[in-house]
Amino acid sequence: MERNYSIDLIKFFAILSVLVIHVFPRDNQIGLFILDNVSRFAVPFFFTASGYFFGNKMKNNRDSKRAFTRYIIKLLKLYLCWLFFYIVIDILMTSIGTGNQRRELKDYINHFSFPDLVYYGKGTSGYQLWFLTALIWSFVILFVFYKLKKINHLLLISLLLNIIGLFGQSYSVFYAFPISTRDSLFIGLFYTTLGFFFAFNERLKRTIGKSVKIQLIIIFCLLTIQVTEGYLLEKVLSAAHGEYFLSTIILTFVLFCFALNNNNLGKNLFITEIGGRSLGIYVVHVFYIEIYDLSLSYLNMTNLADSLLIKLFKLFIIFSISYLTYDFLQFLKRRLGQKK
Repeated sequence: MERNYSIDLIKFFAILSVLVIHVFPRDNQIGLFILDNVSRFAVPFFFTASGYFFGNKMKNNRDSKRAFTRYIIKLLKLYLCWLFFYIVIDILMTSIGTGNQRRELKDYINHFSFPDLVYYGKGTSGYQLWFLTALIWSFVILFVFYKLKKINHLLLISLLLNIIGLFGQSYSVFYAFPISTRDSLFIGLFYTTLGFFFAFNERLKRTIGKSVKIQLIIIFCLLTIQVTEGYLLEKVLSAAHGEYFLSTIILTFVLFCFALNNNNLGKNLFITEIGGRSLGIYVVHVFYIEIYDLSLSYLNMTNLADSLLIKLFKLFIIFSISYLTYDFLQFLKRRLGQKK
C-alpha cells in the first residue's frame, strides 16, 4: 500500500490537539474554549485512520484471519505494556506520598474492576489508554461483520450508537444517558467502521470535489459549526462540557476525504514524520504532564500554572519530550531486533 502523507500530516495536528485538550484548562476564556472545541476532531480522526489501515490490511491479505490476529496481538501488547507502566508509576507515586501509603496502595489495588481494565481502559493515571481498548474491541466487531459481509449494516448500526452516545456527553442536557459512552461501542466503533468503509470505497473521496481550496473552505466551515455547536450546548443550554458533537461526524468524514484526495500533501515535511508517530506520543504524554505538574508543585510554582505563556511552554515541552521518548524507544527496539 502506497503511503498517504496527508493522513500523517493531519495526525500531527490531531496529536497536537490532544495535547492542547489535556494541557489547557477548561475555563471561561473564549479563546481557550474555541481552541478546545476545534481540537475535538482529533480522536475521531485517529479512529477513522486506524479503521482505514485495518481495512487495507484485510483487503490486501488472503489470510484475513491471520492478519487480524497479528493486528490484535500487536495492539494488546501495546496496551498491556503501557497499562503496566502506568500501574507502576501510580504505585511509585503512592509510595512517596504523605498519607498512609499502605492503605492508599491497598485502596488503589482494590479499586480495579474487570470491565475497567478489559473494556473501558481506565483505572490508572493513564486515562488516555481508553483509546487502545476501544480500538481493540472495535476491530473485533469489525472483523466479525467483515467475515459476515455486513459492513454496510455495521456502519448504520454504529452511526446510530454514536448518536445515542452523544446523550451520555454533550447532549446530556436533553437526556442523560445512564451509562458511560466514552468507549468502543459508542465512539470507536463508528469511526473505525467509517475508516474501514473508506478502505473498500475510496471513491467516496470524490464527494467533496477536487478543488483543494473548496475542500479547505468546507473543513473551516465545519470546524466553525463544531465550535458553535459546543458553544450553544455548553454556554447557552448549560450542558456538560462536550467531547464530540453531531458536527464531528460530518467533519471527520470530510477531513478524511481531504486526506485521500491529497495523499502527497505533507511529503518531506518533518511534522508529517512526527504525525506518523502520533500513537507513541499519545500513550506517553500523560506521564510527562504528571511529572511536569509535580515538578511545579515541588518548586512551589503552581501559581504560575495558569499563565498562558507557561501553558504554551508546557505544551511545547510535553510534546517535544514525548516525541523524543517514543523515538528513543523505537531506536532501542530496532537495536534489540538487530541483536536477535
